[in-house]
Formats: sequence, structure tokens, C-alpha cells
Amino acid sequence: MLLVEDDPAISEPLARAFGREGYEVRAHGTGKGALEEVSGADIIVLDLGLPDIDGLDVARQVRARGLTIPILMLTARSEDTDLVVGLDAGADDYVTKPFRLAELLARVRAQVRRASGEAAEDELRAGQIRVDVAAHRAFIGSRELQLTTREFELLRVLVRGAGQVVASEDILKEVWGEDPTGSLQTLEMHATWVRRKLGDDVEAPTLLLADDGGYRINA
Repeated sequence: MLLVEDDPAISEPLARAFGREGYEVRAHGTGKGALEEVSGADIIVLDLGLPDIDGLDVARQVRARGLTIPILMLTARSEDTDLVVGLDAGADDYVTKPFRLAELLARVRAQVRRASGEAAEDELRAGQIRVDVAAHRAFIGSRELQLTTREFELLRVLVRGAGQVVASEDILKEVWGEDPTGSLQTLEMHATWVRRKLGDDVEAPTLLLADDGGYRINA
């Protein structure tokens, strides 16, 4: 990942957060420095307000080289015309400052999945449960669920395979990746927390079930 942001108060916490998600982060505070290291990046998280080259010009130069690396813009510009210009310059998506970290992480994951050829997930449903993947929001009926990043990812994986058992090992691989905190006990705790937030009975659940070495959403 190439992180291009000149404000250390933003770039340093983002680099740590992306690192926890398993990305190898190369951070730059200038557009020129970033352009020298574009090769090999799986995604570019690009601030538009850079001190040397405007982020739009960075995006244009990346595309002019024939590179198809996903570009996600970070922008304080909320006018529709500015955002259209950014997308026309070659950006694939954008997040407007101030942003929620969980939403940014979700959008980055979505872009990386698309670039790797995985099917894009926009919205997933299972019964009354709805997961808006792009916006990183989940609902049961009309009630929005207040989920942590891990809880959201766990619910996303289970709703995607609604009605089928998803093996615990597969859940750990997709939700926790290389994070050493991922374990069967950790997964069990997160499943309990998600049940509570769904309004499911923790002692006798009917929505999120532990079943045959994994978990499933009862669709």
C-alpha cells in the first residue's frame, strides 16, 4: 500500500491502522516521492491537498503510465464537482474528511478485492439482516447495528454465506488474517458480542449459530 498524506497527525495513525490490517505500508508526504514508489503497490490512498503536487495530478500521472492500481482519494473537498474531477482524474473511490476509520478500512478492502478479481460486494442480506459493505454499516430490520471493525467483518462473512456453515478456520483467515490475536476463543467472544447486538439469545441463539466446526447465520 502507498499512503500519500502530508499531515503526520493523519498519516501516522493511518499507517498503524493499515499495518494492523495486514498491509505493508509505504508512507509519503509528497506527491513526487509517492510517484517514485508507485510500482508494486496494491492500492494508493491519496490525499488531494499535498504540498508539492496536487493529488489530482498524482492520480493523472499514475494513469498516464498505464497503471491500474486502485486509487482511493482522501479529500476535504465535498463539492460534487470536485469529486467528479477526482474520479475523472483516475481515482476509483473517495472518502471525505473527517472520515470514520472503519469506513475507510472497508473501502480500501473493497478496492483491493476488486483489483484482485474477487467479486465486489455492495450489499448482503440474510432475512432481516442487511450489510452495506461499501458504507460499512449493518442493520437488523430498520435498526442500525453499532459494530466494531472485527464484528462487522465477522457478520459480513457469515451473511455472505447465509444458511451455510462457514468454518472457523476460514473466518479467522478472512477476518483476522495474520493478526496473532485471532484464535478460536477470540472468534467465540466476537460471535457472542454480535449475537447481543443482533438481539439474539446468547444462551439459546436462533440467528447466529455455532455449528459443525464453524458458524452460520440462520437465513
